[in-house]
Amino acid sequence: MTTLAPDLSQEQYIVDVNGNKTAVILSIELYEQMLEDIHDLAIVAERRSEPSISLAEMKKRLNSHETLSN
Repeated sequence: MTTLAPDLSQEQYIVDVNGNKTAVILSIELYEQMLEDIHDLAIVAERRSEPSISLAEMKKRLNSHETLSN
């Protein structure tokens, strides 16, 4: 997951007649970055109940598929 600090100077707000913020305008770059972060967090939440494995077990699995170079 790649998370960059948002450039808050790019945000623009739409306010109602009382000065209350009702909407925000973001750059496409920041919007897409936020969507990607939300997607990544959803995947983490979905996989939270999966059992974890040790680093040694993961290396063993990768070596068995020849995807890990020594």
